[in-house]
Amino acid sequence: MNQTSTQYQNFHKTRIAPTPSGFLHFGNILSFAVTAFIARETGARILLRIDDIDRLRTNQEYVQDIFDTLNFLQIPWDEGPRNTDEFEDRYSQVHRISQYNKAIENLRVNGLLYACNCSRKQLHEHNPVGIHHCNCREHQIPLSTENVNWRLIADNNQVSVKKLSGEVIKTDLPAEMHNVIIRKKDGMPSYQLTSVVDDLFLGIDLVIRGEDLWTSTLVQHQLATALGEDKFSKIAFYHHPLLMEAPGKKLSKSAGATSIRYLRQSGHSAAGVYKAIADTMGINGPVINWKELGEAALRAIK
Repeated sequence: MNQTSTQYQNFHKTRIAPTPSGFLHFGNILSFAVTAFIARETGARILLRIDDIDRLRTNQEYVQDIFDTLNFLQIPWDEGPRNTDEFEDRYSQVHRISQYNKAIENLRVNGLLYACNCSRKQLHEHNPVGIHHCNCREHQIPLSTENVNWRLIADNNQVSVKKLSGEVIKTDLPAEMHNVIIRKKDGMPSYQLTSVVDDLFLGIDLVIRGEDLWTSTLVQHQLATALGEDKFSKIAFYHHPLLMEAPGKKLSKSAGATSIRYLRQSGHSAAGVYKAIADTMGINGPVINWKELGEAALRAIK
């Protein structure tokens, strides 16, 4: 992909949406830089949305790392929390639980949910390739049953996605993503549900994310349709290639050599971190800030 600003349409708002389940690494920064660059090219404001709905995996040290890393690398954002206290007081997803529950109730009232008591182990044993298939829908297990997932009933698995260019493509949802979980066994909403509700509530019209989340994009479009939220189809999506640790293995959140926290504490400069990311990507030439990394990355993606 090699487009100038005149080839982009204008957008209102995009988001940086890290999950506080580990220390941020090179791959996160690449995504943030691409997001920030495209936002500035298209006039979109940048919202910082920290996805902490999974409180069991959320660690306050990881939340703090998000602010430390963004500030250290001078990655800009226009809306959202500026520190951990502000995040907990006003912006945590726990403050939007009522909205998530309202969306779940919408699906329940319209008969678009069924209870599933299959464990991951059971699903894997019967379907080692990861395709969800069980007889729970036919068994009509009451939704009031304890310790069950609530899954989406959606028989139409074709979705349409608007791309950054404005082109709309139609594609089928992969079989392994059919009947996505909407409410988990602990009663909490799933990531897919909260992401759709948040993007609609927060006025997002541009989503930039890694290509590993392509299937999530498809699921979220299907879910938005089930919720009757036509506005979601107006959101443009851009999926960038991932920074790989090894062929077929994407970078994971860790305290290792590719975590920004490790490099910062080891005395590396922000410019040095950007150069290291560019070197990992095989990008030649000076790259010392988020704008140069975002621009160089987009130039390299064709």
